[in-house]
Amino acid sequence: MRGRLFFVVLIIILVSGCSDDDPKKANVPFVRLREDQILQSTILNRAVEYAVLLPADYDETTESYPVVYLLHGFGDDETAWYRNGGLQYNVDKYITETVPMIYVMPQGFNTYYIDKYNGSFPYMEMFVEELVPEIDARFRTKNDKSQRAVMGYSMGGYGALILPTMHPEVFSISIPLSMSFRTDEQYIAESQQAFDNQWAPNFGPAKGVAGAARLTDYFKQRSPFYFFQLENVSAYNNVKFLIDCGDDEEALIFTSNSLHSLMRSNGIQHEYRVRSGGHSFDYWKKSYPEALKFISDAVQGIPYPEEPEPVAVGTLISEGYIETITVSGIALNIVKPVDYASATIEYPVLYLIHDAGIDAQQNRIHTFSLLRNAMSESKIPQSIIVEITQSIDDDEMEEIVAYIDQTYRTKDVRANRVIMGNGTRAVNALTLADNSDSFSDCFIFNAQLPDEANNVSNDVFYYVDATDKSASFRGYENLYAKIRNDGTDGYEYRVRQGADSYQAFLNGLSESLPSLKESLSP
Repeated sequence: MRGRLFFVVLIIILVSGCSDDDPKKANVPFVRLREDQILQSTILNRAVEYAVLLPADYDETTESYPVVYLLHGFGDDETAWYRNGGLQYNVDKYITETVPMIYVMPQGFNTYYIDKYNGSFPYMEMFVEELVPEIDARFRTKNDKSQRAVMGYSMGGYGALILPTMHPEVFSISIPLSMSFRTDEQYIAESQQAFDNQWAPNFGPAKGVAGAARLTDYFKQRSPFYFFQLENVSAYNNVKFLIDCGDDEEALIFTSNSLHSLMRSNGIQHEYRVRSGGHSFDYWKKSYPEALKFISDAVQGIPYPEEPEPVAVGTLISEGYIETITVSGIALNIVKPVDYASATIEYPVLYLIHDAGIDAQQNRIHTFSLLRNAMSESKIPQSIIVEITQSIDDDEMEEIVAYIDQTYRTKDVRANRVIMGNGTRAVNALTLADNSDSFSDCFIFNAQLPDEANNVSNDVFYYVDATDKSASFRGYENLYAKIRNDGTDGYEYRVRQGADSYQAFLNGLSESLPSLKESLSP
């Protein structure tokens, strides 16, 4: 009897000693996605729910892993990232380009991930002092700030910015996606209902307050538009930032553009991306490849590349394909479509106001080749390309257009003409598109823009492409705002990795091909 009792006690001890996070010992199937996890918070005096996605090999190794905290948006909860965001699918999709990581998705309670201004709900304190230690205790994490990232969308985008900036001793990587925040002007202009429901409960003051009285010290202390202007901002360069926002956002793209300009002005290192899209997981899922790679490089101590991979131009054309003529003293270089000699159809025309750079002939060949190869691969319609390498005025442009229409088989209507400019010639292209009735679409790349925005036409489609290290960051911010606010006939806005260079123009031109296809074949 005594032997049986000892055996039963031994079994109980062995079973009770098996952690729920050690599935081998527990002899239960390994579950990567741990839903409905609960932290009993002393600070908040309530339960906080969270979910965890573990690496695929977590139960097969004794390795420790970096941690990515994923923050949801206003009105969502901790399930959003794996139910709507396709988290596990995308983590696995890009696993060959990243190191395995633990992903933690906490419940955010519409707090903007800060301590509420009146002290009633110190959420950030709970996050830093309870949640992070809880994760480090329960799972095999690399317990160091260099191994912790915060990524979030919308309200969670602000959380992804504010947590590392206010607690750089805990987090070192910040990935705000479509960050929900406001400049002072936006905050004052916010509707009373939106302010009362979304902002006042967290940042104060009381509901019903309007105007500049909304700009409390508490709000300012948590606004990047204030703390990124402090005298000593060098500490923020210890945080690695990747900020990403869609060009079809409403207020948030203007907030992100302003934040980018402020950080550039004050020398705060960061990456900035703008792609086509709005406020949804359709956009944020497209952020995964770079965001996960950015985090993976950071936790490994690998410097993030300064420039993207150069686009493949393809087969280079010979100089014999370029026809040079002069109209009213202006030299034009013309490349005709592949089938021009054998066909009888009419073609759209792309006018390139070209800053060809120092290696002008080589760059010309590469640009013509990229476009001609795109025609051969049906990425854009067969078109006539007309290169102009000097600034011209409206009258000269009209003479050139008339000559091209009379001399070549063109679709001689505005809807089938596109004007494009790059570098020092981009402003000329913008001016010609605004003043002339000849063009329905305007594409600019690597533009050297003045801070004050150029005039834009309300019946022209604009494709505006920049690098995030562009010297004209303020000019791009103001031009995009003018395009959006003046109700032009459509737009696409891109901010890509890198600095201004001719290669950056080629990269941007390649990325623009889907839009260029629509513009050349309306």
